[in-house]
Amino acid sequence: MNTKQVCKDIVWVGADDRRLALFENVYPLPNGVSYNSYLILDTKTVLMDAADASVADVFFENIEGALNGRKLDYVVVQHMEPDHSATLAMLLKKHSETVVVCNAKTETMIHQFFGSDVTISPQIVKEGDVLQTGNHALQFMMAPMVHWPEVMMTYDQTSKILFSADAFGSFGTLDGAIFADEVNFEEQYLDEARRYYANIVGKYGMPVQTVLKKAAGLDIQMICPLHGLVWRKDLGFLLDKYQHWSTYQPEEKAVVVAYASMYGNTGHVAEKIAEKLDAKGWPVRVYDLSKTGRDFVLGEVFRASHVVLAAATHDGGLFEPMEYLLREMIAHGVQGRKVALVENGSWAPMAAKQMQTLLESMKDMQVVQPVISVKSALAPAQEAEVDSLVENLIAE
Repeated sequence: MNTKQVCKDIVWVGADDRRLALFENVYPLPNGVSYNSYLILDTKTVLMDAADASVADVFFENIEGALNGRKLDYVVVQHMEPDHSATLAMLLKKHSETVVVCNAKTETMIHQFFGSDVTISPQIVKEGDVLQTGNHALQFMMAPMVHWPEVMMTYDQTSKILFSADAFGSFGTLDGAIFADEVNFEEQYLDEARRYYANIVGKYGMPVQTVLKKAAGLDIQMICPLHGLVWRKDLGFLLDKYQHWSTYQPEEKAVVVAYASMYGNTGHVAEKIAEKLDAKGWPVRVYDLSKTGRDFVLGEVFRASHVVLAAATHDGGLFEPMEYLLREMIAHGVQGRKVALVENGSWAPMAAKQMQTLLESMKDMQVVQPVISVKSALAPAQEAEVDSLVENLIAE
């Protein structure tokens, strides 16, 4: 058994997953991921969400150890994505006494996922309903499209804990800790929390804003997400990040330089621009899109105020790694950035035109001039163009 005490009568019964290579079979997990589940040991016992099938053995060992022979009265299903619900059918077979607490949309999804494998008589809840468990009073708050339509959150009026479903989560395993204040969060987890938000929740800024407004009316002392660390201190730091991300406002004045280069010449121009920006005191991070996944770069675009995009022309169009990034930016709602463009093509440069077309699909993206058009390799005479682009990019 590997449980962790959240507070006096609430226990973390989740598990770390270090073996999963791709989250949702898309996003790389170099640092793994945690599946968080919480058990409330009150007059009535309540499990807050299940877990992924890959950690079923550890998950059930933790639950049974924490219950210590008691029955499980309720399981609250806040989110039906399989990384949090795949073990629900197994749980209900082990604990036939357990009442499923969910909303109407969740009930539909339970039947969709499990069919005849699960027979339930759920306790259907709606916005503002309260489940009394003895000492604790669990108030339900609907959070549709953060990031599925059935999502809800649960506020414990007694402990002042917000069980936040996928909101406020992060990639990365817990590594023995449970609370964000037990680690150097900014150094160890912030980039992965941002990458998680940008790729998993990023498209749904408006629904996140709705939830943040609801949360502002609650006395929240702790946030317990379904992935990542629990927050009991510095909640303002986390909420400020979500305010920036959900309104698509950059966190800091900085430049992300992303390039898609076939033979290195386009990358050379991108590196030259980065050097000039650094010389002017601007924080810069440079990414080769053929090596660094677009999900990582998307997280960086959410962070930074300025973006440089440099791409080769390929088969008369935009070199695919850059096209993939721009389409991810469109899909996840990126807006309000200042952008510089560089294209390359040995006989017919076309990349900039296609980058501009894609950028037009985003809101308030300011493309600065000049657009640098390189034929094969940057010519010495173009140095002044590069200087002009850098000056215009960082001009107020």
